[in-house]
Amino acid sequence: MKVIRNFSGIEQNINSAITVGTFDGVHEGHNNIFRKLTAIAGEKQYKSVVVTFEPHPRKVISPGSEIKLLTTTGEKIRELEKYGIDEVVILNFTHEFSDLSAEEFVKKFLVKKIGISHFVIGHDHKFGKDRIGDENKLRQLGIKYAFEVAAVDAVKFGGETISSTIIRSLLLQGNIEKANKFLGRRYSFSGKIVEGATRGKMLGFATANIDIADDEKLIPKTGVYAVECRLNDEIHYGVMNIGFRPTFEKDGALVVEVHIFEFNRNIYGQQLKIKLLNRLREEKKFNSKEELIYQIEKDKKKAIQIIGAIINN
Repeated sequence: MKVIRNFSGIEQNINSAITVGTFDGVHEGHNNIFRKLTAIAGEKQYKSVVVTFEPHPRKVISPGSEIKLLTTTGEKIRELEKYGIDEVVILNFTHEFSDLSAEEFVKKFLVKKIGISHFVIGHDHKFGKDRIGDENKLRQLGIKYAFEVAAVDAVKFGGETISSTIIRSLLLQGNIEKANKFLGRRYSFSGKIVEGATRGKMLGFATANIDIADDEKLIPKTGVYAVECRLNDEIHYGVMNIGFRPTFEKDGALVVEVHIFEFNRNIYGQQLKIKLLNRLREEKKFNSKEELIYQIEKDKKKAIQIIGAIINN
C-alpha cells in the first residue's frame, strides 16, 4: 500500500475507485466501505484509493472542542493495510481546505489530482463547506464529471448505528466489551515504559509505567483492566490501572501502569502496546497497604479468568 501526503508523487489515473473520510477508529462501519471499495476496484480493474485527513477536521473547524483520537495516523494506516487498498492519500486539513465547496473539492482533488471512475460513500458522509456534499450532491457531480457512485448502508449492532462518536463515548464510560465489538478488534494504545514511583514493586506487584506515545490518543475511563501486552514480538498478559493513585496521592497526575504476569525484566525505554480485554472495576482509595494488596490479588484472579476464557475460545 502506497501512502501519499498532499499528492506528493501521486500519478493521476482515471481508473480509480475512491472513498473519502476521516475514518477515525477504522471500525466495523468503516469496514463495509473498504470492502465495497476493494470489491469494485477488483471487479473493474481499478486502483483503490482512500482519502483521509490530518489533523481531525473537528480540531480545525471547532478548535475549542476537545476530541481525542481512536486511531493515530500511523494506527489508521496499519489498519487500512489489512484491506489490500492500493493508495492512502493523507490531506492536510486546514481552514482554507474547509472553505472548499463540495464541487471544488471533487473537481480540484478527485478529478484533476487522483482521477476517478467510482466513488464509494458511507451512509452519513458529508463533505465540502458547510457539509452540503451528501450522496445526492455526489450523484449530481458524478453525472457532471463522469464517475459512478456507490452508497454503503449503516452498520448496526443491537439496533445501534456504529460510529466513531459512540465508540469514544463507550470507552470514556469504561464499556470496553461493547467498544471492542463496534471496533471489530480490541482497543489499543502504545507508549514508552518509563520509571515510576516503584510503589508496585514494594507491594510485590511490579508495574510498568507507560508514557503514552501520542497525547491526542483517547485514554479510556479510569479503572482497572485486564490487558494483553505486546513487547517487541512477545505477547504477555496483565492488569492495567488507569488513574490517579488516590491511596498514595491526593492530587496526583493521571498514570497508566501495567502489572505483567510472570514477568521480571528491566524494560525501561522500550515500547509497549496494550490491548484492552475488559474492565474489572473502578479505581478506588484503600485505607491500608494490606487492603490494596488483597484487592490486587482479587484483580489478578479475575483477569486470569477473563484471559483464560479468551485464549481458550
